[in-house]
Amino acid sequence: MTALSRSAARAGLRLPRVAAWPGVGLLRRWGDTLLRCMPQGLRRWIALRNPRLVVQPQGDDAQLLLQIGGEREPIGGVDLRTGGTLVSALARSPKRGWRETWLELPAERVLLRRATLPAQVEDNLRQVLTFEIDRLTPFVARDVYFDARVLGRVARGAKLDVELAVARRDAAADWLERLREGRSPAARLAWPGAWPGANLLPREERPKPRRLGSLLTHGLVILVVGLVVAALLSPLVQQQRTQALLDAELKRARSTAVEVEGVREALERARLGSVEVLNRKREHPRMIDLLRELTDLLPDGTWVQTLNFRDGEVDIRGESDQATALIGMLERGPGISAVSFRSPVMQVASTGQERFHISFQYGRPKTD
Repeated sequence: MTALSRSAARAGLRLPRVAAWPGVGLLRRWGDTLLRCMPQGLRRWIALRNPRLVVQPQGDDAQLLLQIGGEREPIGGVDLRTGGTLVSALARSPKRGWRETWLELPAERVLLRRATLPAQVEDNLRQVLTFEIDRLTPFVARDVYFDARVLGRVARGAKLDVELAVARRDAAADWLERLREGRSPAARLAWPGAWPGANLLPREERPKPRRLGSLLTHGLVILVVGLVVAALLSPLVQQQRTQALLDAELKRARSTAVEVEGVREALERARLGSVEVLNRKREHPRMIDLLRELTDLLPDGTWVQTLNFRDGEVDIRGESDQATALIGMLERGPGISAVSFRSPVMQVASTGQERFHISFQYGRPKTD
């Protein structure tokens, strides 16, 4: 038995055991999601059997926290200048030890970047990002640890919206080596506020599983949890299906209502247009009324050569025996206003009459 094993036995600790095959991360995230659906008491009971040791470095010193479920409590500290196992650095040893060790860098040491990539690279996202790091960040792939997640699809599904997290290797290398020397290698490299399952460590640098039994145990636990949760969620799934059918019916009803509303608005616009045309026609003066007014107002010996009417303005030209008196005569007419000469009155030598050019405003006479 090694010195670390003897120390762990005396402290009542279990050394960290982690799995590194590709499906473990997926199963673990799935299991964490299922755990959140369970009652709080059951979640606490399971969390107590799967604690994690979180190492939060600040310079050469680091705080050690024991994470049980979503709760953390400080249990000691460690620094880069001293050796030894992490067990010896604990101020208070947890009763059940911890399942794995996480290294959590300060948030300012991690660069977050959004990028858009073709949808075809989704199955090989990490390999593609290895070649794209130098384009997306100021670093090259060999100098950084990185991880990424797909936030969604854009451009009608043709592209992926990807969030990339990058940390320089020299920001974590010393601490990763210190944890390996302390016989508790980091299984996850993350930062405060990281998305669920984020891990900057490449798979080949994560600890290897110690024995197959651990993997089988985890698989059986997850299977049992999945069956329990499936039984609990069956009514909810049925309710969601019913709700989906009702939502579809409601969507169709809303679509029909929108169409009906569109037709109603179109009819209303047509009605208002017709009313507006009738109102304008009613308000527009009739030419026959204008001619009748001029016939009644203009004295004998007056004749009109041209008459123009546009937008309520009337322009008349002609000759009269008493052209200068026409202004006063026209102003007495109903609907006539702003009567004025457009040009001076001229004497016609051949006829002895006066040539005039008069304009005025004409509107439909108001009736009581």
